[in-house]
Amino acid sequence: MVRKFTALCLTFLCTFSLTAGTAVGSASSTPEPAAKPNWPPNQELPTFKSPKKLDVADVYDAPGDIKLLFGTLQGIVNRSEPRIYLIENQEEGRFAWLNDLDVPYKVHDDYWNIFAAYKQEVKGIIVYDPQVPDTINVATTLAGLKDAVVASPELALKLSSAPYNLKVLEDLRGKFNSRMEAYTWQFEHLWNQTTHRMLIGLSPDTSIRIPPGMPASFVTIEEEKEQIRDASNRAVYNLDLSGQLGGEHVYLRFDDAFPQDGWGPAVHQVTVKADGQEIAQFVVGTSEEELYLYDRHNSKFLEGHGGHRFADNGSYFVYEFTPPAGTTQLIAEVDMWNQYKVSAGHIRPLSSEKKEPYAYLRDYAVANKAMVFWLDSNVPEQQALFEQIMADVEPGTPYLGWFSNDVEGEFSSVEIASRYGVYVLAADWFSNLTVFSGTKPKYAPLKPAAEPKLENKIYVTYVVTEGDNFQYNQHRMRVMWDDPARGQVPINWTSSPLLHEGAPALLNYYRSTATENDYLIAGPSGAGYFYPNPWPDESFATFLRDTEKYMKRTDMTIPYVLNRIDSENVPLSPQKAAAYEQQYKAPGIFISYEDRYGVEIIGNSLPASTVRGISTAQDGIRVLEEAKAQWDGSEPMFISLGLLAWSMMPSDVVELTDALGDEFEVVRADHYFSLIRQAYGLPKVK
Repeated sequence: MVRKFTALCLTFLCTFSLTAGTAVGSASSTPEPAAKPNWPPNQELPTFKSPKKLDVADVYDAPGDIKLLFGTLQGIVNRSEPRIYLIENQEEGRFAWLNDLDVPYKVHDDYWNIFAAYKQEVKGIIVYDPQVPDTINVATTLAGLKDAVVASPELALKLSSAPYNLKVLEDLRGKFNSRMEAYTWQFEHLWNQTTHRMLIGLSPDTSIRIPPGMPASFVTIEEEKEQIRDASNRAVYNLDLSGQLGGEHVYLRFDDAFPQDGWGPAVHQVTVKADGQEIAQFVVGTSEEELYLYDRHNSKFLEGHGGHRFADNGSYFVYEFTPPAGTTQLIAEVDMWNQYKVSAGHIRPLSSEKKEPYAYLRDYAVANKAMVFWLDSNVPEQQALFEQIMADVEPGTPYLGWFSNDVEGEFSSVEIASRYGVYVLAADWFSNLTVFSGTKPKYAPLKPAAEPKLENKIYVTYVVTEGDNFQYNQHRMRVMWDDPARGQVPINWTSSPLLHEGAPALLNYYRSTATENDYLIAGPSGAGYFYPNPWPDESFATFLRDTEKYMKRTDMTIPYVLNRIDSENVPLSPQKAAAYEQQYKAPGIFISYEDRYGVEIIGNSLPASTVRGISTAQDGIRVLEEAKAQWDGSEPMFISLGLLAWSMMPSDVVELTDALGDEFEVVRADHYFSLIRQAYGLPKVK
């Protein structure tokens, strides 16, 4: 992720903060205790009061327990009126959104001054158990119910002493022995006290990541030199790790040899032998693998197709092995394929390697008194509790956060949630949602663009992925949006219509700075991330009808739909297709993310364009040249390309477009579906 901020800009902003803000804690008088976010029945998400002045705590480099402490403090304080803002991320620039909010603020050199100023609004401390990380989530739930902050045992000692003198309301140390014990107790004792209008899924701590600079201690021992994507290089590779002997452990790391295209290494099985004796053997995705998986760093395990772990778009994974003392030869036999880069080395013990809590979204959970949990839908016992919670909320309930085990966790968990009529808002890395939910800017009108005349051409439209993702809207999308090449060619930007309630300032920024070539559409699969086919038929049309207002208010009237069963893309059922046509009244929909493209008219009147996924400009050029070779020029052809948001930028799209001949015309999504309707003789949608 790009993290850049110039010293000159930082100096200016710090100077500005001293004059634009006010003294800590003086942003407003303490609101009445009864004040809370406004959440009428016809809203998907609650609305907070408008922020008037903000005290800013820079906790980006703070320890995890400090971040957790301030995230829960923020939830208590901002519940009645947003007054605390945390700097937790700098991908889009530390002060980018803070400045765009147009709210006076003061950045404090010492975040403890902020805590001291607001401690009178806190009723006590909830202490989590570091030995059972999931107690962090139980403590967060309790914090919302008891107007408390969450603290590590070390911080609890500090906060219970002068000058804070806070009372320990709950100490969870020794109370639970496992994740299931913690969440079962929470469901039995706290669920009936929390809101049932939202669910929050958060990892209790961040994954171990090798500290910056440490990869330099690794030596590359095997690397694929060609961009291979068809498993043609699959084999069992003998990797000699003997050169890394001498320490207690040896680490084996797998990276993507070509991170720009997102195809990464695929590993199925690993066997390690020390002087000919087997010391480790596992198939990925099994409990045996977990014994050796040291650092998964957002790697993914893919079921089916032989089952393998892979890394893409800059992620990696690391295994740890412990050879017996005196070992002279260490060999790893690895069943792997695709675009692998394998290295081996040592990792020095560093405190920054530890898993740590974080603050993202916890302010929102605490402020709304929501229950926070983290259950793996691929583990039967955890799945049962996950489903029990889902079954106890009304259809149309949002689940904010994310799921464990990344891809396989996403596919299975979204499908389960959809079966219960629950939709997902990926938000586990969203910062300051209690502040952004109080912003109320007036939306800037969108810039119109002239629709081209229908001709016998190959019409291409670009669809950027990930728009259902609140945190993508806040972070990665802003980085892409700031690319100077944006606006040179038409691009459809998937985004979330629920920014209308969750973060209006973000949505207004994109609308107000859009060019006529920037067109906003709804990310999967409308007003939230869900799979239509698993959703109960009896509530699906109602949900679409109730959320159509968000599509209209945000002008995101074209949805991009993902529809999966058992982790596989499937066609929309006739009933679900009819619901999109009748309730969203969309001129057309984008569907799936495939290795093919095409247009289908479903229900006799709804164009559905299958999105052909690409991850580089070269991918797109190849796909379109192949399409051109198959086109006879007698009638228009329509192709929608899905741009992988994590590997492509607008400048890549310009490169791709510049390589096309006169046979091609790149258009926005509204023009794309209008031209399809003309070509297929369908009526125009008003």
